[in-house]
Amino acid sequence: MSVAASIDICVCTFRRQALADTLRSLAAMEMPAGYRIGVIVADNDDVPSARALVDELAGQSALPISYVHCPARNISIARNACLEASSADLVAFIDDDEKATSQWLARLAETAEASAADVVLGPVRARYSSTAPRWMRLGDFHSTYPVLVAGRIRTGYTCNVLLRMKAASIAGRRFSLARGQTGGEDTEFFDQVFEAGGAIAYAADAWVEEPVPAARATFGWLIKRRFRVGQTHGRLLGSKTSGIGLIPAFALASAKAGYCFAAAGLGFFRPIGRNRSLLRGIMHIGVVSGLIGLREIRLYGDEGGQRAA
Repeated sequence: MSVAASIDICVCTFRRQALADTLRSLAAMEMPAGYRIGVIVADNDDVPSARALVDELAGQSALPISYVHCPARNISIARNACLEASSADLVAFIDDDEKATSQWLARLAETAEASAADVVLGPVRARYSSTAPRWMRLGDFHSTYPVLVAGRIRTGYTCNVLLRMKAASIAGRRFSLARGQTGGEDTEFFDQVFEAGGAIAYAADAWVEEPVPAARATFGWLIKRRFRVGQTHGRLLGSKTSGIGLIPAFALASAKAGYCFAAAGLGFFRPIGRNRSLLRGIMHIGVVSGLIGLREIRLYGDEGGQRAA
């Protein structure tokens, strides 16, 4: 008798009560046929604050749930602890403030089987409260989708992903500890997977849902987020070249920023388009910042215990 393939669903957490809703949504899923499913929760708090909650929910769930305490307020430590704790064929990541839809894991697994890709990404649907600005709700500024470059996905994210752990591009790879508080550790990880020849596929129906709290439903939060995304991209570009080789990338990012700010000015009275252009311009300024080596802003490990990424 052949042994069923296995999937571990990994959830990194840091002082979030919403973890309970995440774990309940995983238990309520329709499980993909032919797989053994487990859950690993990696607690990144200084003390094992999530242990009691995880133990309680583990007693109520048909899914086996294991708990790992990996302190230091560094998201990369938590992600790496998940990878170390898993011996599964496939590893999925979902954030501790997200809910899986009923077909989430099944759709990721189907795409992995059909594509033989090393990585499969799914979309994240933002859920806004009625207090979020109207332009933000209508423009959907917080949902997450992969970005295509020349028809290919060249990097990814950990808020909705499935990894083939024995793939040559992934086996033994870990998340950068240096980026564990600035953010961008997932962008760097998947950029390296792609550079190592790993194929990244997309499962458009593998939805997870993420509520947007009031602290994130602001233009200021979006500015900080997009600037940091640009910084990470600039740093990655800069790591692949140096000296005068950086000049074309610097000039292109500067030109794109100028174009976006001009577009924002022309569309001043259309808030969705204006703000989208402003944020893209700020992202390109972040690229410039990353290219010249300015220190990246810190988005994780703050006293409030909430990650901004």
